[in-house]
Parts: sequence; C-alpha cells; structure tokens
Amino acid sequence: MTLQQLRYVIQAADSHSMNEAARELYISQPTLSAAIRDLEQEIGMEIFRRTSRGTMLTPEGEEFLGYARQVADQYRLLEERFVLREKEKKKFSVSMQHYSFAVKAFVELVKQFGMDEYEFAVYETRTWDVIQDVKNFRSELGILYRNDFNDKVLTKLLKENNLEFHELFSCGTYVYLWKGHPLAKKEEIGMDELTEYPCLSFDQGSSNSFFLAEEVLSTYEYKRIIKANDRATMLNLMVGLNGYTLCSGIICEELNGSDYIAVPLKADESMVIGYISRKGMSISPLGARYLEELKKYREYVL
Repeated sequence: MTLQQLRYVIQAADSHSMNEAARELYISQPTLSAAIRDLEQEIGMEIFRRTSRGTMLTPEGEEFLGYARQVADQYRLLEERFVLREKEKKKFSVSMQHYSFAVKAFVELVKQFGMDEYEFAVYETRTWDVIQDVKNFRSELGILYRNDFNDKVLTKLLKENNLEFHELFSCGTYVYLWKGHPLAKKEEIGMDELTEYPCLSFDQGSSNSFFLAEEVLSTYEYKRIIKANDRATMLNLMVGLNGYTLCSGIICEELNGSDYIAVPLKADESMVIGYISRKGMSISPLGARYLEELKKYREYVL
C-alpha cells in the first residue's frame, strides 16, 4: 500500500468516475484502474463497485476512504510544515446534535485565534451523522447525549464504530418554549399540560430510530408532533404555533435571543451530555481547548 494509491482512491471517490479521476491525476484510466485493483487485492476487499452510473464506494470502501483521507491529510501537514516550510494552518472540526451552547463554545474557540490562519468546521446535524463524521475523520469530536433509554443502543453503535463516549455533565429535562407561551410562567410543567401544544422534534432522516432521537421521551404518544431539521425553524415554530421541545435547559441567549425560556419538566428524566472520539486517539490541542469551553457550561446546568 502506497501514499500514491491512497491519493488515487480519494480522487476516484471524489470524482465518482475513473475517467474523470484519471484526468484530474494526469494519468491514463487503465493505469488508475490497475493501481486501485492492485490495492484491493492487497487488502483483500473491494473498495469500489463499478456500475453503469459510475464508480460507487462499497460500505467497506467508505470506511477505508476515511482512513485514507486521514493519512493523506497528515502527510500534507508534514510536507507543509517540514518540507515546504509553509506556515501551518490550524485545523479543527466538530459535529454535534442541535445544541446552541456547543455552537457558542465553538465561537469562543475561534475568537481565541484572532487573525491567525485557521481552517475550522462545525456541523450541527443528525445523531447518526455525528457518529459517522467522527468515525470517518470528518470531525475530531462529536457532541451528543445519552440516557437510560438510549444507553444500550448508543453503546453498541459506538463500539461497532470504534468510538467512545466521555461525559461532560448531567442535567435534568426541561421544556423549551418562547416567553409568550401560555405555560412559560409556570415553575414546572407536566406532560399532561403539554397535550394541546405541538411537540417539536429534530428529524433524523433515514435513521429515524427512537434511540437516535435528540429529545428524551421519544416513545411518548404525543397528540401533535412536528419535525424540523434546523434550529432556526424550530424557534420560529415555537413562536408561531406555541410549540415546545424537550432539552437540557442550557440556554444560550447570545445565539438564540432572549425570547425563549426553559421550564423544568415534571418527570424523572435526566440527560448526560458528552463527546465522542475515536478510541485510542489522543485529543488535539485545539480539541482540548474546545472541550474546556464546553466544560464551562457545567455551572449553567439548571
């Protein structure tokens, strides 16, 4: 296995075509195909499936591609730092469920670098995608929650993907709604009081398992439920329809504004907020700084 072969695999995956990849690499298509076939024979598995619609990655190929990108990126950094002597650009990426405090921690991390050169990425996305992003090296860290209900399934998923969960803090469950909601001034809210209001839930796409839901009580029989796929839409539905969602209770007014409130839910439901990382891999200095920003929210746990 050579670095050149890994670069060929990456280009073929990005181009979805051996012919197009060969043009980008300035080599012939037979040379490219032969090199990838040799690699597939060496590792004993099929990376690509050739179809009439082009070149498609196999499930094993998807995993291999994640490792290949990591190796190629690390080599490029070494080359820039010690061969080309270019100024090293700071890099960090994180994926997360829809938590404004996790976005705010990212904002604080970025602010620390002022005018320095950097290439950061933040992905606020579905639970399954958070897991896949960390598994495939798209993100160094993933932010999500676990509780008694999803613990066994989440533990199994993380183990299968060579990931591990680290607790940051635990918290109760809160009803998140806008301050003009009829129940906003109550000290506690019971599920029976929420019956006539639409429950707002983040859509999990094709991986829409109860165990991957971002909200607790995902199996509760809601009379009215609306699914959305971004936080801005969720906030608009809270105001427009008196909707609500269930959350950790950690409010970030700087990002979401001061028109919303978290009221304790009358239920013995708790959440553990934490981060996932690849098993056996140390956290980078930038990742450690981000986690320090996240840990500051321990004091805001209601």
